[in-house]
Amino acid sequence: MVSSADSFRLSWLGWWRLVGQLRRRGRGIRESGAFLLGHRHSGPGVVTDFVFYDEIDPDALSRGHVHLSGQALGKVWDRCGVRGLEVLADVHTHPGSAGQSDSDRAYPMIAIKGHTALIIPAFARSATNLRGVGVYRHLGAGNWISLPSPKAGWRGITF
Repeated sequence: MVSSADSFRLSWLGWWRLVGQLRRRGRGIRESGAFLLGHRHSGPGVVTDFVFYDEIDPDALSRGHVHLSGQALGKVWDRCGVRGLEVLADVHTHPGSAGQSDSDRAYPMIAIKGHTALIIPAFARSATNLRGVGVYRHLGAGNWISLPSPKAGWRGITF
């Protein structure tokens, strides 16, 4: 079961910005992605910043699927340290559905037990289809669980 300490929220404006950037960066022909940064106090985390994969690794999207160099993650940790944030989740797009691929399961962006990964279908063509978004929690050792779809509320979207 997912506790409120494991969940996080993203404002509606933030969601629209995120999906728009993922769609633009993937150009409807390739996957794109980002790390969602924010903070946790008591209760759910709050996303306040994004780090797009192609910002930290210019070749991240050149293969048609997401691939980050090891050096790119160092840039994420540096940004978190400077701004006092943490990685709350990662997100990437898929051409079709939001199901995890074999490589998604085998090679998580953050291979830490409890990390959350989001997959937005159809190369992020729609910001309104929240039921289509895949939400997955890493259990360690290549194991994952699928979580419920994001929940829309007046303060934003809770994952």
